[in-house]
Amino acid sequence: MATVTLTADDFDEVAQGDGIVLIDFWAEWCGPCKRFAPVFEKAADKHADITFAKVDTDAEQELAQRFGISSIPTLMAIRDGIIVFAEPGALPAATLENVIEQVRELDMEDVQRRAQA
Repeated sequence: MATVTLTADDFDEVAQGDGIVLIDFWAEWCGPCKRFAPVFEKAADKHADITFAKVDTDAEQELAQRFGISSIPTLMAIRDGIIVFAEPGALPAATLENVIEQVRELDMEDVQRRAQA
């Protein structure tokens, strides 16, 4: 599945839905972002059940500020509308696969209880 581009207009609609959304916060001028992009795209092709999205932090400064993105690339994982992972840095393919596996294995009832506490 190809990645989708998120903007301030559609971010909440996509991020607050059911399932897993992986978001790559990036910018055109960012070297590490360019190196991470093919890794992210390959994972998107491999995991068709996950929404893979990209946010251009130059074009969507409001979103970058909203989530405190100060270093790019930053990968954010959202599951069932809850941010469960956010970390800056270009991940190697094996690490990205590990993050995906961990997000899939989360006990979301426990995560929701903790989020409400």
